Amino acid sequence: TKWADCVHCGMCLESCPTYEQTGQEQHSPRGRVYLIKSVAEGKLTVNEEFMDPVFACLDCRACTTACPADVDVGGLIEEARGQVRQAIPLKGWKKSVNKLFLHGIFPHEYRLQTLGGLLKFYQKSGMQTLVRKTKLIQIMPKHLVDMEGVMPKIHSSVKKKHRNGSVIKAKQETKREVAMLTGCVMDVMFSDVNESTINVLTRNGNDVHIPQNQTCCGALHVHAGDRDMGRKLAKQNILAFENDDTVIVNAAGCGCMMKEYGELFKEEPEWREKAEALADKVEDISKFLYDTGYEKPKASLNKRITYHDACHLAHGQGVREEPRDLLLNIPGVEMVHMPNADRCCGSAGIYNITNPEMAGAVLASKMENVPDDVEMISMGNPGCMLQMAIGVKNHGRSQKVVHTVQLLDWAYQKESRG
Repeated sequence: TKWADCVHCGMCLESCPTYEQTGQEQHSPRGRVYLIKSVAEGKLTVNEEFMDPVFACLDCRACTTACPADVDVGGLIEEARGQVRQAIPLKGWKKSVNKLFLHGIFPHEYRLQTLGGLLKFYQKSGMQTLVRKTKLIQIMPKHLVDMEGVMPKIHSSVKKKHRNGSVIKAKQETKREVAMLTGCVMDVMFSDVNESTINVLTRNGNDVHIPQNQTCCGALHVHAGDRDMGRKLAKQNILAFENDDTVIVNAAGCGCMMKEYGELFKEEPEWREKAEALADKVEDISKFLYDTGYEKPKASLNKRITYHDACHLAHGQGVREEPRDLLLNIPGVEMVHMPNADRCCGSAGIYNITNPEMAGAVLASKMENVPDDVEMISMGNPGCMLQMAIGVKNHGRSQKVVHTVQLLDWAYQKESRG
């Protein structure tokens, strides 16, 4: 049993952002494990007292990195959330929001693309400027106002652009063919990062296949305790990438989820086998480039940059040095160390929407560690990019928040322009 390995040594306490903020044992990793163990042994029922600490967890996995016994607290938390949702279904506005986004939009490509189109219209028509000038935006809760304030410029969907399903050929000689997860949030809010990912892959001898039957990875659903929808989406992706040898992911949370698909199918051995086969093929873009070799750009970017470790990249997938290597090999890039670079920023999927106060406190703590004298903060996850952009804006900073692969792409583009 996973929880039985926890000896309550306390090595995890310092690593936990919610324990740092509250100082309360039930909001520490070992406290949460103790509660889960108590429910499993029948000493405690699944009630509000159990639910709050379980859902207040950021699922950042920092405790697993710190744990000498490798207790998978993240996995335990997600299973516990599934049990809570069965015992205490959502009600009221939380149920409506959950139904609208997690069921009504993310799993459906057409609706996602429609949302992207509406956001693009909102930005281009002048409506966004009007809403901000007239202060109409202030009727929304503060955390949503913050998110609207840093909304990136919406570009065209990469998946839609390559709808014919043909392979995007390598720019020079083809070394291998890879598939790419376009994602849901990534392809609506950050399709420019998807474009950069394709540019960098094709520049380095990779033909890129974008399966049209792929869907949302299901991470947001599993984090919210909706394991049934998580399984449904996982099955669709397992079939979508069945004939591909390598699946490139540029969103840390999605990559981590896909690598853990096997956990969702404990009761379905046939699907579990297929899920684990897909998990073995999933690679973060930075690790893939590092492992297969990439051409070091010759053009100089001349930027002072710091790097933030997305939780699901550093703690979830153990990818730390590879993205730093990519950045350090861009001429003119000066890397400035960020203390506690692998500390959570408070994004954690949609945690900054469901738990705005705690997310804000965790973000404030994170911003204290961001060096003042850098021009850019680089990272590998869309949720972190939005959250860190809010941090930059709210703390009166001027840094630009970028995805690591974008910097490599920009250096290549500068080089080709001569």
